[in-house]
Amino acid sequence: MEQVIAPAKIANPIAVSAIDKFLAVAAALLLAATLIAVARGRADWAAIPVAVWPHLGTIILALALTPVMLLRRRGDRLHRRLGWLWVTSMMATALLSFNLRLINDGAFSLVHTLSAWTIIQVPLIVWHARAHRAARHRSAVHGMVIGALLIAGFFTFPFDRLLGHWLFS
Repeated sequence: MEQVIAPAKIANPIAVSAIDKFLAVAAALLLAATLIAVARGRADWAAIPVAVWPHLGTIILALALTPVMLLRRRGDRLHRRLGWLWVTSMMATALLSFNLRLINDGAFSLVHTLSAWTIIQVPLIVWHARAHRAARHRSAVHGMVIGALLIAGFFTFPFDRLLGHWLFS
């Protein structure tokens, strides 16, 4: 008798994974902290430089879309439309950050490195999606969420930066 070996089961590239769930929760928590900080800083809003508001708006949009994009069905028309909105928001956030040099005596900070990385990665995310390279697309999105949203977002709260000052004071 000939033994038949079943092919290895390939993970569904569009299924929601544990990392998707973790990143979605982390983005939602960061969004909540950001919204609470902005609300608590209401008394200082008039003193905030105008350039901060569009940057903050694009970040809030990206953070709000991140759990939706990571947890909902993928590959359909809504995913593509929301994806375009997400990558546009990420690109705008990165580009707008170069106008913000309120710390470091007006020089660029380490966070601006993540902005440069975002400007490179966003077109790659789109390219992988359009070429139907789901695994590469997903990996690039995970990297973007971790680096440009979560890590960069975390560093907006400590060291008496604006959101941290509003949230913790």
